[in-house]
Amino acid sequence: MAKTNSADKTEIFENLPIPKAVAVLCIPTIISSLVMVLYNLADTYFVGMLNDPVQNAAVTLAGPVLLAFNAVNNLFGVGSTSMMSRALGRKDYDTVHKSSAFGFYCALISGIVFSLACTIGKTPLLSLLGADSTTSEATAAYMLWTVSCGSVPAILNVVLAYMVRSEGASLHASIGTMSGCLLNIILDPILILPWGFDMGAEGAGLATFISNCVACAYFFVLLYVRRKTTCVCIRPDKFCLQGAIVLGICGVGIPAAIQNLLNVTGMTILNNFTSVFGEDAVAAMGITQKIYMVPMYISMGISQGIMPLISYNYASGNHRRMKSTIVFAGGISVGFITTAAISLFAGADSVVRFFMDNATVAGYGVQFMKGFCIGLPFLCMDFLAVGVFQALGYGKNALVFAIMRKIVLEIPALYLLNYLFPLYGLAYAQAVAEFVLAITAAVQLFLIFKRLGEKAEFIEDV
Repeated sequence: MAKTNSADKTEIFENLPIPKAVAVLCIPTIISSLVMVLYNLADTYFVGMLNDPVQNAAVTLAGPVLLAFNAVNNLFGVGSTSMMSRALGRKDYDTVHKSSAFGFYCALISGIVFSLACTIGKTPLLSLLGADSTTSEATAAYMLWTVSCGSVPAILNVVLAYMVRSEGASLHASIGTMSGCLLNIILDPILILPWGFDMGAEGAGLATFISNCVACAYFFVLLYVRRKTTCVCIRPDKFCLQGAIVLGICGVGIPAAIQNLLNVTGMTILNNFTSVFGEDAVAAMGITQKIYMVPMYISMGISQGIMPLISYNYASGNHRRMKSTIVFAGGISVGFITTAAISLFAGADSVVRFFMDNATVAGYGVQFMKGFCIGLPFLCMDFLAVGVFQALGYGKNALVFAIMRKIVLEIPALYLLNYLFPLYGLAYAQAVAEFVLAITAAVQLFLIFKRLGEKAEFIEDV
């Protein structure tokens, strides 16, 4: 295997002006993130066209399980990507190859185990998710395709995208992700609606399964075609349990996985609190969360897009360029997300009714949307800080953030605000957590800059 097309990578990571380098890496990532949001919104939109809160609630209740995929994605996707990018900065291609092989095969095994566990424990899992006699059948049908059958392709799709992105090939990573998402959008109405196969929520699950399989196929073909130039290696002979690689990946990946598991816990608690108020409230919460994902994924796309640039320049010793990247990306993210939050806050009623024109659902949804929007500008600072921690290999810092976000702040806020303001207080818990974390993120980033020196001059001439 050739080392790589290193000249192209050097140009992006070392020579391009920071705004252009950030654009090259982030724009494809943001676009693919938006397409992923669109396919999630498509599920919600087409299921909502049935005007059946039970079907919509099924998609919402299964959300924590699908979010749990991200624990595996982050363990082996984020962990491997951080390890690969830092090794690229040192020109250590053997470590790059071994790190990608380790991440791939561990993700494959984890997907199989996840699928078997959820299938065998289906009944208690449905109860844990908050499904009752009314919603359990539809939720189980949706999870048949998304979890029992779909765990492996869903996980591998994301992990492979992370790895391809680590070597600066953001466009290829985005094409792979978008190919599946666009297919999902096409299949949704065919499988969900009465004029098609009339499968309801189960149809949404089947569309998701097929689209993830197609995305995986794209990445396998890509790696085969680019086998002489890509750094991503999934050859079985490169898989090893070398201590430095395992510790390097897990040191970043495990805190990232714990972060997502805590997110699952928070979402499960949120859905259980909401389910007490009926299917309309659950449907409204699900719709609101999907809309909220649009600006959230844009912010996440910026954070993920700059990770290879940060890792590479950190490992190569170009700390000034690394810090300039963080400051530039942070300014762009905060400015855009604040604008989006204001727009969604002002147009909450129209946006919610677009997905389900039900007066009761819309009434709940408007109040939920306003609460979530308040936390959005602070959320992007949280994402930025965690992305920096992961890129630098500071797994402990990311873990502390995760614990603060959920255990210390958000989950207690859910209990307290739901007690003080039943149901509607739930939407404001995240805003409380993100406000505190935004302040903490700014302090942590300053301390990192200070440790690396040049604390006064952050921004490189571009």
